[in-house]
Amino acid sequence: MFAGANIERFLIYPKQFLKKIYLYLCNLIYLFMLLAIDVGNTQIKWAVFEQNMLLNKDIIAYFDWKNDLNKVLKKYSKIQICVVSSVGNLKEKDFLFLTRNLKVFFISKNIKFPFENKYESTNTLGIDRMVLSAGAVLKFPKQNRLVIDAGTCITYDFIDINNNYYGGAISPGIRLRYESLNNYTAKLPLLSKENPKNLIGNSTAESIHSGIINGISFEINGFINSILDRNDNFIIILTGGDADFLAKRLKNTIFANSNFLLESLNQLFQYNQND
Repeated sequence: MFAGANIERFLIYPKQFLKKIYLYLCNLIYLFMLLAIDVGNTQIKWAVFEQNMLLNKDIIAYFDWKNDLNKVLKKYSKIQICVVSSVGNLKEKDFLFLTRNLKVFFISKNIKFPFENKYESTNTLGIDRMVLSAGAVLKFPKQNRLVIDAGTCITYDFIDINNNYYGGAISPGIRLRYESLNNYTAKLPLLSKENPKNLIGNSTAESIHSGIINGISFEINGFINSILDRNDNFIIILTGGDADFLAKRLKNTIFANSNFLLESLNQLFQYNQND
């Protein structure tokens, strides 16, 4: 590492050389494991990474999340770093107990992101949308990207080929649509998601399934087609809890990955360490 031309570079450009040594030492961090935590509106997801390899993932409940998280840390004793992103009820202070044994990296709007934020109301932009957009930029460079997150809400985020983030759209997700029909009508039942047998439902249940699932499919396909009409060199990323359920119903070629937010947390952490 220090032989030949490198010694000469050290003598001429000591600051640059020392920075390379620093980055090299930072990369040694990835000999250890990283725990990524995504605190959503209804559940908490976690994943353990070794470098860029996802070793395991699961969901833990809000009511006993600390105990469940401690079980994860006990099982994976090599975890040295924890990356936390939250749009739910848990805040930074709730995770301070982890700092006794781990390096904890909280995702906030004050860290470095690999895109230029053109959103008009940046203070209201969800951190989950920013993380997903960062992951799209880092994984798919030099392309236009549309990230669709099918979770509690369905969010659409567009980042162009020059890494400008413009925003997108937000609509109710599958569960919210089933619940709203039950909550805001007198007689419609609360159903679990199910693929409709036909476009034209021949019962109340089938009509609800068709209206919700086909309606969401038409919405997503329509949004994608409108974007594709205006842009080329495009990648479409579908993620979120309902990604696998919806992927087969979409007509366009997409990159479907229900773990994309957790993977993006890992990538965004690395991106911030390499500044």
